[in-house]
Amino acid sequence: MRPMNTRTATATPRRALPPNGAPADVRDLLGNEAARLLEAVAGAAGARLLDWRSRQITHHPGHSTTAQYLVRLAWDDGSVQPETVIASTAVRDVPEGTAIFEAGGRRVAVWTPRSDPHLPALRAVLDPQRVAPVLESVGLPGSATLRLVAYRPGRRAVIEVDDAAGRLFLKVVRPEHAERLHGRHRLLASHLPVPASAGWSPSGVVLLEARPGVTLRAVLREEAPGPPPPAAAIIELLDRLPAALMDAGPTRDLVQDAERLGGVIAAVLPGARHRVRRLLDAIARTAGDPGPAQPVHGDLYEAQLLVSGGRVTGLLDVDTAGAGHRIDDLANCCAHLSVLALVDAHHRRINAYGTDVLQAAEAVHPPLELRSRIAAALLGLATGPFRVQEPDWPQRTMARLALAERWLDSGRRPRRRR
Repeated sequence: MRPMNTRTATATPRRALPPNGAPADVRDLLGNEAARLLEAVAGAAGARLLDWRSRQITHHPGHSTTAQYLVRLAWDDGSVQPETVIASTAVRDVPEGTAIFEAGGRRVAVWTPRSDPHLPALRAVLDPQRVAPVLESVGLPGSATLRLVAYRPGRRAVIEVDDAAGRLFLKVVRPEHAERLHGRHRLLASHLPVPASAGWSPSGVVLLEARPGVTLRAVLREEAPGPPPPAAAIIELLDRLPAALMDAGPTRDLVQDAERLGGVIAAVLPGARHRVRRLLDAIARTAGDPGPAQPVHGDLYEAQLLVSGGRVTGLLDVDTAGAGHRIDDLANCCAHLSVLALVDAHHRRINAYGTDVLQAAEAVHPPLELRSRIAAALLGLATGPFRVQEPDWPQRTMARLALAERWLDSGRRPRRRR
């Protein structure tokens, strides 16, 4: 274990801290102990911590907490460098050789994205010289621009490769998942506008072709021109999922997932525990039987759909695809649109489209059960403000819980025939 640096931290967190009663490891990784931890990490690297902020935190009650920070480091040569640092209490899960520090008297594993112990290929993929032969093997010059566009510590990273000669994405996953993800993309690309895989490596890299279009979210927010596709196009897209996808294994069930994610909210926001429990009980009473499993996407929402000219041109992030319940795909899509309308200036346009999707979904699923599962999805989405460390995350969490309650109430109220 590396020694703790005992200097008083000069940087302070810029986010709302968890209230009293929240788990100690969450408080340690977001409060003054985090500042001391990051000072120790900087000192071990030969730098000085200038400031820091928590960027993301994932809490698994009873198991682990992982925090991601954006820090600024000052070096002896006078240069100042931004860096992303990850700290995780899941010390037993990391390979031997991972740096170990202390925070609040507990051991924590610390790394940067390039040294992620669970994604060993990430260091090579982010190195232009080492990745050049991979790019040349698929017809791109080794000098192509690399950009890290997504990173979930210990789980996956996405690197965009762009050059006048073409564009693709390198998806870095845990090594044991790469071949399976490659096969899933190959299977789905023959039926749907899913990015085809150009290959994979045992180290955990899958090469994915780029699809045309922009996200449906960008269109709804008027960040990109053009109309959204009709809601029926989403139903039609799901109908084209191949039966062979059933062999990929089960996906999440929104109602079961709500119990787990509701536990996260209850842990980090103790004042909401009774409200969360009432929501979970109401969902369990009204969600109904989703019926036999079908091929599903597993995490369908507006940012996973690429569109152009009112047509769906891409279906992204099929890691979760498998055997599940179609009602959950549509409930998840409605829930995401509902949250987007809650926080975006274009809420009228988003709500109107969400209503179209809801009506298309209610044409094939019982309305009460659908709305109950929308509420379940919203309970999961209520963890988002805390996870991405929005400055007013307690208030935004409560707003999403209230939204879930309104969806449940709407399912119980008699509705006029359309």
